[in-house]
Amino acid sequence: MNLREARQAIDALPADPDASRLFGQAYETADGSTVIPVATRGVKPLGIFVVKDGEARFVPAVDAGRIAMMGILVGLVSATLAGVAMVRRPPWPDLHGEISRSF
Repeated sequence: MNLREARQAIDALPADPDASRLFGQAYETADGSTVIPVATRGVKPLGIFVVKDGEARFVPAVDAGRIAMMGILVGLVSATLAGVAMVRRPPWPDLHGEISRSF
């Protein structure tokens, strides 16, 4: 089971009505893997445990949209700060001085 299949399995799981449980009901997939959802008090999903061929591994639930929005926000803030810094003191030479001619 790769990361995409694990993410689809997380999205396909129904909400757990019992808000006090940490581990959800185990599900059997078509390829023989056992998937166990893990959540914090039934509110926020943490990920799933995938058991296949006697080996268990944890696949975290990552919100890719949230990570992308944070990257965009960091880029916008840095561009704004760079623009403000250039308006206050531009990096190019000051051209308002006197021009002297020596012949």
